[in-house]
Amino acid sequence: MNRKTPLIIARQDHNVSRGSLSPNALKTLYRLKSQGFTAYLVGGCVRDLLLGREPKDFDVVTDATPGQVKRLFRNCRLVGRRFRLAHLHFNEEIVEVATFRAEHPEGPAKEGETPFDRAAPVPSADRKASHPRHLKSDEGVVLRDNVFGTSAQDALRRDFTVNALFYDVGTFSIIDYAGGMEDLRRSVIRTIGNPIERFTEDPVRMLRAVRFAALLGFTMEDGTWEALLELGATITRGASPRLYEEILKLFLCGEGEKCYQLLRKSGLLHALFPDFSDWLDRETDSFPHARTGYALDWIDLRIREGGNVSPPLLISLLFGEYLEEKGKVLHDSGVADQEGLDTAMARFLGELAPSVLIPHRVGLQVRDILSFQARFRKTPGKKPHSFITRHSFADAFAYFSFICAVTGEDGELCRWWERFVMENQQHSVEKKSMKQVQADSGGRRPGRSRHRRGRKKVSPPQSP
Repeated sequence: MNRKTPLIIARQDHNVSRGSLSPNALKTLYRLKSQGFTAYLVGGCVRDLLLGREPKDFDVVTDATPGQVKRLFRNCRLVGRRFRLAHLHFNEEIVEVATFRAEHPEGPAKEGETPFDRAAPVPSADRKASHPRHLKSDEGVVLRDNVFGTSAQDALRRDFTVNALFYDVGTFSIIDYAGGMEDLRRSVIRTIGNPIERFTEDPVRMLRAVRFAALLGFTMEDGTWEALLELGATITRGASPRLYEEILKLFLCGEGEKCYQLLRKSGLLHALFPDFSDWLDRETDSFPHARTGYALDWIDLRIREGGNVSPPLLISLLFGEYLEEKGKVLHDSGVADQEGLDTAMARFLGELAPSVLIPHRVGLQVRDILSFQARFRKTPGKKPHSFITRHSFADAFAYFSFICAVTGEDGELCRWWERFVMENQQHSVEKKSMKQVQADSGGRRPGRSRHRRGRKKVSPPQSP
């Protein structure tokens, strides 16, 4: 339920305390309030604190404009065109500060709004020539949204009810305009307002719905799920670099396998990766393509244990079997192994570029990870010490280890490389230690005293 008058949850009725907040976020809130501005914590950090989870970051919303925030904080950088935001840079943390926003422009621009001060609709042909504060594409996708508003308007223009909760550090209360507290209690993901309109305005919200449902263990409200099914094919209207970033968030959230199943069930996976999705639905040699699910289970376990999975390794694990099979088809037609893999990789990146733009450098690293796999089957092979220093070696070996674990093959090879890497790491540490000792002793070998070499005495000439 959307309210003009919010539900206020007093401190004694919720579990959020100042002690669980980021000190930098607190500094930001208190500085804004001391200057007469309204400022709240908002979004995922409030949701996670209420659920007893540790937030990854803290976002602040205020009635101060981006220009006013910049004048208040020397560590401020203004970013974004679609949404104008202030990033406050602390030592190891960025606190994001946004201005309260409304759906549509009303009245004159506020002081400090900067270039987004034209509210009139702009024809498609003239969009490059002006900078309206609110702009939609012909399909209804919001291209720019810098219309400032009130706290109530800001809450009701957000994506999901559980992400529209404010925390007021002045009264220690939770402010709920959209029914988010009730949906948290019921473990439901629900859009604010008409889900068809919300997903049309920003198709990426469909991926966010999937991620939140999987990450939090929530179910999607019926209307939200039905709208997602209806509009799934429009996901590619989102900006391709942004879709790439959302794919990383989906599969690196620690619940990637659940996200994968929801993507397949909703049709979003087919919309984003049509050829790959068709391949998943077919069998190879009477076997289904189950390795992608195993890979995501492996990634989830690694992340939950505090490990790291780089974007190139993620892409390799997700699409490796598909790319290897494409390369094998080319090899069977007479193309060399490496050339076949390179061609398959290039075609794959080309197919995805209009929808999910994988950066070129990531594509090159994926190619290296896959091409290195043949090298692991040669022990020690040619120049093994040089091989383990290659830039993509660690990710390539992680991929090889996963394949060995899934197939149950090449276990001895995997153990051989583990020993070889450990021995050489130890040797490298000892070598660096020796170099440091020599540097500290002025380049002398330890244990040898340095003898000063005096000037050679010259005998005086003999008289004839």
